[in-house]
Amino acid sequence: MPPMKILLVGGAVRNLLLGRHVADKDFLVSGSTRKEFLSHFPQAKEVGHHFPVFLVDGDEYSFPRADSLAKDLEARDFTINGLALDESGKLYAHPLALADLHARILRPASPSAFQADPIRVFRAARFLAELDDFSPSDELRAAMCDASAMGLLDSLSPERVGAELTKAMSGSRPSRFLSFLQETNCLKPWFHEFFGSDTIPAGPLPLHSTSVLGHTMEVMDRLAPGGPLRVWMGMVHDLGKTLTSSLELPRHLGHDTAGEALAVALGTRLRLSNRFLRAGALAARLHMKAGRYPELRPGTRVDLLTTLKFRPMIKDLFILCAADHGQDYTAAALTDLEAIRAVRLKPQDRDRGAISGRKLHQLQVEAIIRI
Repeated sequence: MPPMKILLVGGAVRNLLLGRHVADKDFLVSGSTRKEFLSHFPQAKEVGHHFPVFLVDGDEYSFPRADSLAKDLEARDFTINGLALDESGKLYAHPLALADLHARILRPASPSAFQADPIRVFRAARFLAELDDFSPSDELRAAMCDASAMGLLDSLSPERVGAELTKAMSGSRPSRFLSFLQETNCLKPWFHEFFGSDTIPAGPLPLHSTSVLGHTMEVMDRLAPGGPLRVWMGMVHDLGKTLTSSLELPRHLGHDTAGEALAVALGTRLRLSNRFLRAGALAARLHMKAGRYPELRPGTRVDLLTTLKFRPMIKDLFILCAADHGQDYTAAALTDLEAIRAVRLKPQDRDRGAISGRKLHQLQVEAIIRI
């Protein structure tokens, strides 16, 4: 057996060649048995179920899935990830990898790539969100449509789909995740709330000139610099509009209330964290109210801010509102928050249950009025 070789593979090599930041590193172990590998890396933890995969200091080390390096690279998800770099600096590549990197094309590594692992459908959409100067190949579009038509997406692990969405929401153009799934008929079953939203007007002219899906994607991209939580809030804030009766269009009365349950259902289906679930619910339910903040009565402002509770969530919601319609009331809301937080009950008014609550609320309202 040839001596053990450790090769850097996949996205890390791709990002090196593109001059992009390398975050995660994956390695391919060649010419070694499990026993020999563990003798060199005794701290390794095996995590693979179908073939050997080990974690070493946070990096992933996998054994070949094919009987040669060339076949292993061709068995990967996309041509641009079919890359390997050995310890001497020698580069090994899928036959189309370098040409596709140069042309900025995302293409399946083989005709059977999506049958081998259907999660690659969502990974493709995620890569387009991250690599915003890349374009999908015709083969990729066809493979995505075929995977959906064959029902390959139905039995995927929700955690894997949710993980791809979360990574996409960290990309520079998160809207491309949704747009490409819509284009290739891959919104169902995991993102079925958005199916058909490209045909629903976002609202009456001149306030809106695009569809619910189009407006949602615009808001997601505006929020991208703030990170995945804000992008998620933008993604779900108008979901309630998908339930509007055609007789009521282009208006969407009550879509904020209607959208809360949809946002929670989508986040729950994808096994997102409770932090995301709560943020999505608040974004759907409160974005209309927060968007009219200067018009709200002082008591309503107090109720809104105390519902949000924390300064970061208040900022997230009001920045969403600014991305939604262009008016930024973040500073006013935070000023009011500081005023109501400074309020203290007198000793004789404390520990009296509902009476204390009403007294505190009244003092908070008065504090806002004085600003």
